[in-house]
Parts: sequence; structure tokens; C-alpha cells
Amino acid sequence: MSLVIRMARAGTKKRPFYHIVVADSRSPRDGRFIERIGYFNPLLPKDKTERLKFDLEKAKAWIAKGAQPSDRIMRFLDVAGVMKRTKRNNPQKAIPRKERKAQEEAAKAAAGGAAAAGAAAGGAAPAASAAPAAGAAPPS
Repeated sequence: MSLVIRMARAGTKKRPFYHIVVADSRSPRDGRFIERIGYFNPLLPKDKTERLKFDLEKAKAWIAKGAQPSDRIMRFLDVAGVMKRTKRNNPQKAIPRKERKAQEEAAKAAAGGAAAAGAAAGGAAPAASAAPAAGAAPPS
């Protein structure tokens, strides 16, 4: 049984409120949980103490038993000084999607061009259209 420490959404529409729970990873987000160890209210200002209530002792105990914290819970634990969260690095995120796709296509074309050039220089390369794949229907 894989345990996770995550947030389960509560509250009404457009008014989020989250319970911090320990649950089986296979259970639904708002479904069955093992223990509730705190809450998080994102609508309150960041300087309010009621914004986050988190029982760190219970969290440490569950982590010792093998529970994996979610990314947001890991942030809370990092601020509290319990665990260290590794910083993520995605330099591609800042590049617009159209430019990323163009770069990927250019890389594919360069890799495909290099493979074709290597096949011509190397000699015998299997032809893709010479033999149909097993189980494929013949063209009509």
C-alpha cells in the first residue's frame, strides 16, 4: 500500500478549502483517507496564522512509515524546515509553445537526415516499404 500526504478539496464552488490528509495513493483525491493531519485555506492572506494548520509531528511519523508528500505538501514541509524540497528546473517552460515545437521538428529533421545519410554511406539498410508489417492489411 503506497501512502501519500496530500490535500483533499473541501468547501463550495469558487471557495476552495483543503484538508491535509494521509491516504492510499489509489484512493480518489476527495475520497477515503487514513488520517486528517491539518488544513489549508488559500483564501486567507499569507500573513494569517489560520491559513495553514499542519500537525508536523504526525507528518514526520507518517513520512517515517513511508508516506510520500505531494509537491504542495513538500513546500509546506520545506518552509517548516522538516524536509528539503529540490528546486525544479525547466528552461523550456519560458519558450513559447510554437517555438518549442519548431525546435523539436528541427531536431527530428536533423536526426532523420543524419540517419538517412548514414544509411546511404553505410550501404544496406532495410527498406521500410519493402515488406509490410506482420498483421497489417495489404493495400487495396
